[in-house]
Amino acid sequence: MGRKARVGITRDLFDQNGNPTGPGPGPKFLEEIPGVEYDMLPSLSPEVTPEQVRGFDIAVGFVPKWTARSLAGNNQLIALLRGGVGYDYVDVPALNDADVLLCTVPPAVRRPMAVAILTFILTLSTHLRIKDKLTRQGRWAERDQYHGVGLTGKTLGSIGVGNIGHEMFKLAQPFGIKPIACDPYSKPEDVADVGVELVDMNTVLAESDFLNISCPLNEQTRGLIGKKELHQMKKTAFLINTARGPIVDEAALIKALQDGVIQGAGLDVFQQEPTPPDNPLLTLENVIVTPHALCLTDEFFTTMWQEISRQVSQIICGEIPQKLINREVWDKPQFQSRLQKFREALR
Repeated sequence: MGRKARVGITRDLFDQNGNPTGPGPGPKFLEEIPGVEYDMLPSLSPEVTPEQVRGFDIAVGFVPKWTARSLAGNNQLIALLRGGVGYDYVDVPALNDADVLLCTVPPAVRRPMAVAILTFILTLSTHLRIKDKLTRQGRWAERDQYHGVGLTGKTLGSIGVGNIGHEMFKLAQPFGIKPIACDPYSKPEDVADVGVELVDMNTVLAESDFLNISCPLNEQTRGLIGKKELHQMKKTAFLINTARGPIVDEAALIKALQDGVIQGAGLDVFQQEPTPPDNPLLTLENVIVTPHALCLTDEFFTTMWQEISRQVSQIICGEIPQKLINREVWDKPQFQSRLQKFREALR
């Protein structure tokens, strides 16, 4: 009988006592796959090192970055399975050069992130944060200064209407909000079921009462929303960003919020994370902030590990894993040769 497939998991997915973070069975889903064993990477650092990943066939990562250095001298690693949907923490060309697959888990983030966006919409539209403060401080007389914003007939716009954006519009339908979006990768038939009108970015900026950002961070989207774009928005509009902080020019956003260029913002992500305690965003009354954590629900963790376990099983069986990002690696003869040797070693 051959050896077992070894899965290495970055230590950020475990607490100090070695217990999985998050509710649910966690990596125990991997125990249901015959011939698989898993372990934590031996240490935690901002960037995965060659020493940490040595000896593993498949890696599961969440927070740490993966660079060309992470893969230096490694001829064993077959795949990196990222426990999220964004992969800006991963040097994809480096993985391609090293013949390593990259997979993500969109089903895990789809519903939790859509709910998070709606949470921001509802909280901002009702001025919930401010009203909570007024109540706690006994300032009831000031409540008439903060009338809420009804959602019926308002326009919800989204920059990006893929996995998360589509689910957000689905959940928003009962509120009677007009849905519009811009997304160069979406076609009208892709969003017809949720009634989204695809328009250009200028239209989304100008017409949205709530502007959601659900696009990936890359060289095309870095700094996508700056001073010019913020000034195209309605003064009564709210900006919601749960994607990646650098998509928005943070200095321009702070100025816009201070000057009343837009009404408010809900932010789960920042230009620098953790954001410095002296960040002006943390002092503004018209901003709701969370520590890049709204997705982290029991639903997320359970679905994440289910999807990762399915991908591990598919790779072991020689099948193309779901949500494979770099298909070009799978098609390389040298990768197929490595995959065959790996599978033969398990028999």
